[in-house]
Amino acid sequence: MSVSPPIVDWLFLDLNSYFASVEQQECPDLRGEPIAIVPMPTDATCAIAASYEAKAYGIKTGTKIYDAKRMCPRLKCVLARHDIYVDYHDRILSEFSRHAPITKVWSIDEWSCKLPPNKRSLPEAIALAKRIKQGIWDNVGKHINCSIGLAGSGLLAKIATDIEKPDGLVALPTESLPGRLTELKLSDIPGIGINMEKRLNRAGIWTVEQFWHTSPKQARKLWGSVGGERFWYQLHGHEIPEQKTNTSMVGHSRMLDPDLRIPEKAKGIAKRLTIKAAQRLRRKRFYATRFSLSVRTTDKRHWAQEIHGQPVDDSVTYLHYLDTLWSAMMYELHPYLLLKVSITMYGLKKPSEMSYDLFEHAFSAVQEQKKHHTALSNTIESLNKRFGMDTINFGVPPKTIAGYVGTKIAFSRVPDKEEFRE
Repeated sequence: MSVSPPIVDWLFLDLNSYFASVEQQECPDLRGEPIAIVPMPTDATCAIAASYEAKAYGIKTGTKIYDAKRMCPRLKCVLARHDIYVDYHDRILSEFSRHAPITKVWSIDEWSCKLPPNKRSLPEAIALAKRIKQGIWDNVGKHINCSIGLAGSGLLAKIATDIEKPDGLVALPTESLPGRLTELKLSDIPGIGINMEKRLNRAGIWTVEQFWHTSPKQARKLWGSVGGERFWYQLHGHEIPEQKTNTSMVGHSRMLDPDLRIPEKAKGIAKRLTIKAAQRLRRKRFYATRFSLSVRTTDKRHWAQEIHGQPVDDSVTYLHYLDTLWSAMMYELHPYLLLKVSITMYGLKKPSEMSYDLFEHAFSAVQEQKKHHTALSNTIESLNKRFGMDTINFGVPPKTIAGYVGTKIAFSRVPDKEEFRE
């Protein structure tokens, strides 16, 4: 009597040391070398990524560069090129799509696939994973490695990618659980942060195996919400439908280059961030009702304030808000040098969510001004797309070491390619 092979429903892909791997793919002289990707060329900054050769010295994301150079004197620091990483991301997604459907892109270097029914037997899933790996090497770059996890739930598939790196392929079929999960620490499990680990410890749970043998109700009690119960079922190989989230804000922030930290030049960066955020807002067809400016100084002071207003999407209005908040910041903070500036637009609304009374005086001077501001913003954006970035601008555009302002890859957001040309 034949035994059916285990079934896995999910495939999760995690690119290994992604930013560093792309740089090694692009630059042959960096291959095999310990490198750190940095946001600016100064030892006071932190590594935002490290190659496996650098990780061997204990260098990781967040390591201060002056510490990293002490740990590895031959470390090479490479200025981040977010536009190149997005380009490779798109190419890898395209290659992946040749083999299997993409269910969700989680970040610049992670995505998942709900396997088609004919690919869910473990041998078929493993063969598929190997074809994806080979396709990336053949059609994107032989120095781009990934770890792939296979499991009954998306959470378990993601956990599986962390068990073997680089170039791992690990399956955690439900029938084998807890299996290799018992090799992991609680902090290795996505969703168990420092505070949750302390809470579990206070309840007498110190290992993944101990948590595995709790009950769904106990997990719910430990989390203080239904999220704990959902987490328990996912860890046991049961797929729970993902809860839909909505966009709640649009914004940009930037750590300032050393020669852009005086307030006058920093404001130029803030203006560019504001314009870029407004362009994203229009591209996503949102209006915002709150505008926030936040700054941090080199002497570790922080200032933040926001303006509430009617729903708008045009650059002109937001630049006026910026002028108002910037003046308040200068008066209250008296900064000598600024380290970071952030712009955020909250209270997002779709056109269908706008109250009718906003338009009942459609021909009033205020409404006419709003229409004029939106038209002006769209015209400038169109001309810049047609004739090149900064053909027309609100003031003199700032020059940065990276060559662009505001656009960077966040933990869970992959920028649109258009953002690097705005």
